[in-house]
Amino acid sequence: MILNTGCRTDIPAYFSEWFMNRVREGYVLTRNPYRADQVLKYRLDPKVVDILCFCTKNPKPMLPHIPELDKFRQFWFVTWTPYGKEIEPHVPDKSAVLESIRSLSAAVGAKAVGWRYDPIFLTEKYDVDFHLKAFEAMAAQLRGLIGSCVISFIDLYAKTKRNFPAARAVTDDEQRLLRTRYVCSRRR
Repeated sequence: MILNTGCRTDIPAYFSEWFMNRVREGYVLTRNPYRADQVLKYRLDPKVVDILCFCTKNPKPMLPHIPELDKFRQFWFVTWTPYGKEIEPHVPDKSAVLESIRSLSAAVGAKAVGWRYDPIFLTEKYDVDFHLKAFEAMAAQLRGLIGSCVISFIDLYAKTKRNFPAARAVTDDEQRLLRTRYVCSRRR
């Protein structure tokens, strides 16, 4: 079984102590968000869990627990973006996240750490040129620390448009340019 802890919330950043208590107890209960009466129980045992997957913007609170999690295979997706506090007010400073990625990579290995540069959106401040330069600089800092990189582009659903009116869709040509340049900067 693959246990993905990051579909609903950032467990490492906000609920690491809770998660470790669940690991020590050997199970976790999860409620179906669409059917409140449906609660599933998952065993947290390396004999059953083939890999624990974490998705986070801040792995630091979970770092002290890595030795206890070593009995499980792990994969970590860390979202690290160039956006400012006006976009990500609750994410630690970029240098602190980078330091956490370094510590995480040293603990679990670069192949077990993936970088998420997403979502990519465009505004007057965060234009295509900004993203090209930011990605290249960030990729250089991550060289040797990660095994993969994922990018994605913002989906402007009605709620997203309402909450983030400054963002605009990334055109197909802009996406193609960004994808092409990102692949080239990763190969250097």
